[in-house]
Amino acid sequence: MIEIRSLTKTFKGQKVLDDLFLKIGQGRITVIIGPTGTGKSVLLKHILGLIKPDHGEILVDGKDINLMDEVRLNEVRKKFGVCFQDAALFDSMNVGENIGFPFAMHTGLSKEEIDKEVAALLREVGLSGIEQKMPSQLSGGMRKRVGLARALAMNPRILLFDEPTTGLDPVMTSAINALIRQVQVKTKATSVVISHDIQGAFDLADHMAMIFNGQIVFEGEPERFKQTHDPLVRQFVEGKIKGPINPIA
Repeated sequence: MIEIRSLTKTFKGQKVLDDLFLKIGQGRITVIIGPTGTGKSVLLKHILGLIKPDHGEILVDGKDINLMDEVRLNEVRKKFGVCFQDAALFDSMNVGENIGFPFAMHTGLSKEEIDKEVAALLREVGLSGIEQKMPSQLSGGMRKRVGLARALAMNPRILLFDEPTTGLDPVMTSAINALIRQVQVKTKATSVVISHDIQGAFDLADHMAMIFNGQIVFEGEPERFKQTHDPLVRQFVEGKIKGPINPIA
């Protein structure tokens, strides 16, 4: 579904991604882990085509998005649903309007049809009946779930999650991870989750990749991460990391 080849990006002389290679399997949940500041979010922005690399390829369905003009790139982006770290809801819109926004922008559905779609999506994330609430009235966990509902609006084939459980308590973290898994099972979407929560990654992932200093330094199924004696992985799993950490992410 997604293949990244030799991806390199430098900001102000600081190399953030350094000849990075990664294949993201179709219909699976791939969790990309690593300490804060080592390029995870920059990688996600490259996959979306929001940042152009200095060097390398990002293939979506076998086509390099770096070679596309804005019109073709926007067509590819319609395959994606994105859950940002802070949910990125429009503060001036209520919940119903936030979730209905993709339908209003990209379809010819009537208001009544959009309202039905919104109600169905809210049921899916366990938040029925909150269409009239404003984002400021929601808890952190509710905002995350509304963001997920909006990401699902156009039946995306690829779901991207940027730190979906940051700032949540352990109970809500488990609930959000369970919801991501439930959605993936139902939709068969290809999901990419950026996280520094190692336990959540073990619970959620079909495949994991660890990024450090701009490179994928280890990857495989969760069990491989649990069993490896690789010192860098062990330090991260155990909550300790050594060596210089890139400050840009």
